[in-house]
Amino acid sequence: MIKEIDAHDLQTRLNEGDNFLLLDIRSAGELAQGVLPDAVHMPMHLIPLRISELPKDKEIILYCHSGARSYHACAYLAQQGIDNAINLRGGILGWARSGFQLDARLAS
Repeated sequence: MIKEIDAHDLQTRLNEGDNFLLLDIRSAGELAQGVLPDAVHMPMHLIPLRISELPKDKEIILYCHSGARSYHACAYLAQQGIDNAINLRGGILGWARSGFQLDARLAS
């Protein structure tokens, strides 16, 4: 079963300073639409190649445009034995519809 979080719960966790990795798996071209605060970019197609870079000791919250690709990415990670991945239900679209802030660029 894939764990999921909604935009309101994610905003609460960001406000509380929870320790997790927020992973934007959209393509480079999609980043111009804005990103979630403090997100790190790793395009979905690179996850299998860069899986060793993902933390084992904290949760990873993945998001894409609508939540579909990130859901599949969470399923892939679970198949690889990584059980700390969480899908942002509704993706960045759901985040924006909830009225939350989008940043112009990724955290460095």
